[in-house]
Amino acid sequence: MSGRTALVAALASAFGVSAAVGVNQLRSQEQGRAKVETVQIVVAAVDIPRGVTLTNDLVKTYSWPQGHVPPGAMTKVEDVLERAVSSPLVKDEPVLSAKLSGKDAGRGLAALVSPGMRAFTIHTPTVASGVAGFILPGNRVDVLLTVGKLLQYRDPTGLEASTTTLLQNLEILAVDQRLDAPSDNKVDPKDLRSVTLLVTPDQAAKLSMAQNLGTLHLTLRNPEDVVAAATQPVTLNDLRFYQEGPQNAPEVSEPAAASDEEAVAAAPTPVVRQLKIRTLRGRQSGLVRIQLGE
Repeated sequence: MSGRTALVAALASAFGVSAAVGVNQLRSQEQGRAKVETVQIVVAAVDIPRGVTLTNDLVKTYSWPQGHVPPGAMTKVEDVLERAVSSPLVKDEPVLSAKLSGKDAGRGLAALVSPGMRAFTIHTPTVASGVAGFILPGNRVDVLLTVGKLLQYRDPTGLEASTTTLLQNLEILAVDQRLDAPSDNKVDPKDLRSVTLLVTPDQAAKLSMAQNLGTLHLTLRNPEDVVAAATQPVTLNDLRFYQEGPQNAPEVSEPAAASDEEAVAAAPTPVVRQLKIRTLRGRQSGLVRIQLGE
């Protein structure tokens, strides 16, 4: 065997060994993939807005790694049908039981009202500003009550106007007829006619009384801010008797004391006291002045 032939044979043998090793590694990877167990879960077939009732064309099943299935993931399509979603779902997102209404909750807004809670609608112009249209379904707000001049309902302090933080950290179920946020995440304030809040029965009673007594305002909260703020009512006295002083106000010096000569010069001139007597002699009258002593 010549040297060239031996070299070719050696290279062929080396390439053959490399190919065999590569094939074995590929088979090992495929076998490793085959060992990953999956489970069928229900996912969103399309983007699903908040409050929509699920139907067959909105969901599908998908093979999900068994070790990474989200808690509460639904595994059967029939278990999610005719149930409303309480928060928006994006395409291919797993459908979780926590994001679904009850099976017998019905459709529309009622499906979003959890047991023991109530939906209470505040109509404009009772809602004064609506945070310039930035209040959206799913946001959390505080409710402020501004009371003007009261007659038969005047408070014990006798004040006729005040603003009070009535309720805190309430969820907005709907803005007008919308259960989900618009694509631009903003509502035109001109179109803001009502806001529906998720409240307890006692809170609903307070809102009913409040909107008949004054004007309701909403303030937007950060969704992660769940701590109730300690607030005090603001009255006219708080606005009337408080004024910030000007910055760097010049100091006013007291006037210098007057000297003795200036004091004498400034002394008032004594007033001469006179007594006036009117006289009458026949048809002639006269006036007599008599100077009195000090």
